[in-house]
Amino acid sequence: MDLPSGRLHVRVAAATSDRAERAVLVHGLGGAATNWTDFMGLARDRLESFAPDLPGFGWSPPPTAGDYSLRAHVRALAELVELVGKEGGRKGPVHLLGNSLGGTVAMVLAATRPHLVRTLTLVSPALPVLRPRLSNVHLPALAAPWAGQRLARRLGRFPVEQRVRATLALCWADPSRVPADRIEQAMTEAERRARLEHDGEAMLGSLRSLMSAYVRPDRWPLWRLAALVQAPTLLVYGLKDRLVDPRTSARAARTIPDSRLLLLPDSGHVSQMEHPAVVATAVRKFLAERPAERPAPRPTRA
Repeated sequence: MDLPSGRLHVRVAAATSDRAERAVLVHGLGGAATNWTDFMGLARDRLESFAPDLPGFGWSPPPTAGDYSLRAHVRALAELVELVGKEGGRKGPVHLLGNSLGGTVAMVLAATRPHLVRTLTLVSPALPVLRPRLSNVHLPALAAPWAGQRLARRLGRFPVEQRVRATLALCWADPSRVPADRIEQAMTEAERRARLEHDGEAMLGSLRSLMSAYVRPDRWPLWRLAALVQAPTLLVYGLKDRLVDPRTSARAARTIPDSRLLLLPDSGHVSQMEHPAVVATAVRKFLAERPAERPAPRPTRA
């Protein structure tokens, strides 16, 4: 799709019901729209889904200015949501879902452009916590200037299969549950991405912006923005998440005013991939129970 800020590759899952509503689903750091494939298929009776590859990720080209900041990702998502909300004769806000970095981007959009978001679903959103865990201590190192590039180059020398399996082990509670065809697809995609000049830039640039928000809350007050979210919100956390500390779920539930919390004891960082049927059922129930539509609120300033 052509947007004012550039072009985004978007995967679409057509709905099987005339009563379905539109949803936009956002992947996490290093991910792509395919992170939502299984969920999108299961939710077609309820949602017409649009899953973008964020600028520089998946099949989307890099942003023209090389800007991988949170602000740039939020701007691109806002443009897409506005377009999706206007097309097909269904003008209005959309259901917005995001995982990890995509959850943070979706949350900021919901807080600052509330008129665009009907409901919000956040799967392990990357909200600030200043105590790294042993399983994610490499992320601040990657975000550091110079050292990050050197570490990224060293990681890039490992065989593709080894890197893919290491990523799955980090993101899934039980990597043995990953279907063989999904592993094959992930390796094919990793090989393709490795040939792109902007692949490392997209990863490191987005990570640095996220880490900056963690250590400079005066510039990007993510928890304060979370408190501004007006949309009904479903929070989904895997208790075996090695990247986002699931203990932050309690603070997220306290901070976001109209929120519900779902904890999955046998899930990791990508619950929509590891347990797509469970997450789809939870989202379907959440949408069915949401309050009656209210007048669209006005945009707020961060």
